[in-house]
Amino acid sequence: MLDARAVVEIGTGTGVSGLWLLRGMRSDGVLTTVDIEAEHQRLAKETFADAGIASNRARTITGAGLDVLPRLTDGHYDLVFCDGDKREYAAYMAEALRLLRPGGVVAFDNALWHDRVADPAQRDEETTAIRDLGRAVADNESLVPVLLPVGDGLLMAKKVWEPEA
Repeated sequence: MLDARAVVEIGTGTGVSGLWLLRGMRSDGVLTTVDIEAEHQRLAKETFADAGIASNRARTITGAGLDVLPRLTDGHYDLVFCDGDKREYAAYMAEALRLLRPGGVVAFDNALWHDRVADPAQRDEETTAIRDLGRAVADNESLVPVLLPVGDGLLMAKKVWEPEA
């Protein structure tokens, strides 16, 4: 859909979501995937190799998302996929807005958080952070949001292109 050539993923896990991202990108596209656990990065590389993905198409960076994202290039990315620490989702969004090109998309996994987000009685830190993120995305005039009620919820928002004055 985006003809993506540059994608950032926060939260590598075992590489399953990264593999789907790579399959949806251009054949020359590069995934930059960030995870605090070196073992996750090793498993992801193995997953990518087993699927026949060329090693130059995935750049793995071990580190905390909020330490790594500021070092990435402004306006260079087509998609930022967030599946890291839920309490840091608002900070990921701020970084994503800087990283995305106009028309790029930011996506947040677990946007329904086991049906807890819709229940106002649920006030734990992660649920509150995801709930606050949903409000912030909806209120941001530079974003066009959509919440997909698939799995545990996927919140996506397209960065609106605004001509420079």
